[in-house]
Amino acid sequence: MKYLKFISLVVIALLIGINISCERDDICPDGTPTTPNLIIDFYDVNNQESKKNVFNLVLYGIDDEGNPVLPAIAVGSSTNTLSLPLKTYTNSTQFVLHKDYAVNNNGTPDNTSDDFIEGNSDLITINYSREEVYVSRACGYKTIFKNVTLNIEDDSDNWIQARQPLTDNQSVEDETTTHFNLYH
Repeated sequence: MKYLKFISLVVIALLIGINISCERDDICPDGTPTTPNLIIDFYDVNNQESKKNVFNLVLYGIDDEGNPVLPAIAVGSSTNTLSLPLKTYTNSTQFVLHKDYAVNNNGTPDNTSDDFIEGNSDLITINYSREEVYVSRACGYKTIFKNVTLNIEDDSDNWIQARQPLTDNQSVEDETTTHFNLYH
């Protein structure tokens, strides 16, 4: 009986010790800042203090070989803000922004082979340097983007007329503020 009490006390002590040393499951809590998206606002090129909606905007990324990443994302009937994810494994990301996007079925709705796209597309290239920042054991690392530049490829029919970073040496460290203004 004496040994049984001793063994019981040892087992209870071990269970308490194990329970105290265990941590709760490490799950990255909602609201924890992770790798941020690039935030773009659209403004009127003729009244640069006034936001201006872009209608029927569709966008898609360009992969490392220069091919479109489909399916394209239909932003909605109108928007004046975009949130774009940047690649975390390279120092450049490209997107096509297609304004007034529509599929013309050429009068043959049952035959998609003669369909064509209407609207105006512009290619933007975002260049940056990457920095990995430790968030926590549960969340791991996030990438912040430094020295961010945004260029609009000239195609002689650009709907995006100008761009402006909000700060010199623009960085993308959070999603709470706009990083670039685009004027159209």
